[in-house]
Amino acid sequence: MTGSRWTSLGAVFCLFSVAFGAFAAHGLDRVFVEKYAGSTREVGGQTLPLATKFLNDFKTGAEYQMYHGLGLIAVGLILDRRPSRAARIAAWMFATGIVLFSGSLYILTLTGVTKWGAVTPIGGLAFLLGWFFLSLAAMGKPADVVRTSPDRAH
Repeated sequence: MTGSRWTSLGAVFCLFSVAFGAFAAHGLDRVFVEKYAGSTREVGGQTLPLATKFLNDFKTGAEYQMYHGLGLIAVGLILDRRPSRAARIAAWMFATGIVLFSGSLYILTLTGVTKWGAVTPIGGLAFLLGWFFLSLAAMGKPADVVRTSPDRAH
């Protein structure tokens, strides 16, 4: 994918992050209170209503989607100026992380199926790899950061 397509995808992820955050702030709390009435969860030595825990988890998904959507916009801009394999890997890792990390939190909280929590750390790992590859892309000259093909000079 081109840098401009990654930038566009990052903007779409950010758009939906704002929408999901607004949904969480203006109505999701009532849905969760009804759906998870009387249920609790132990978190950090405290017993919390499950509705509160899941609302916080949903907001975390939206927050991390925004951070990494912005990261994806940055990678797209870098790819337009200095294409590199490291930058392309960073883009794929950010997009994958958003789908797995944020997506699993959205599904978990909306359905109550806690097995989705096993997917969340995989998305977190993708985020970490995205930042790692972005740092490599930012450090190197285009020719130094893994060429797109061995016979093509940058």
